[in-house]
Amino acid sequence: MTHLFSYGTLQTEQVQIETFGRILEGEKDILTGYKLSKVEITDPEVLRKSGQKYHPILAFSGNSEDEVDGMLFEVTEDEIAQADEYEVDDYKRIETVFKSGKTGFIYVGK
Repeated sequence: MTHLFSYGTLQTEQVQIETFGRILEGEKDILTGYKLSKVEITDPEVLRKSGQKYHPILAFSGNSEDEVDGMLFEVTEDEIAQADEYEVDDYKRIETVFKSGKTGFIYVGK
């Protein structure tokens, strides 16, 4: 298992069921050095799953006082690939360390 940090629509049960076929298990965690902004979603399938036209997107600030709350989910390698398909081209996946000291993946703006 690996970790995937969600700060947006991947936290919703509807998106999890449609993307992974199950409800994910995880715990709250914090990402430091990032700020949230919004991106407009135009992909019809992502719009259908999330029901939201605007999704949050991370931008690196480098400021340790900037924090983003979210959920650190335990996922399989196959589920990481499914999450990659769900996220639109405005995002890229990178690995980082969270406030808890755990390592996992996040989706940030390109």
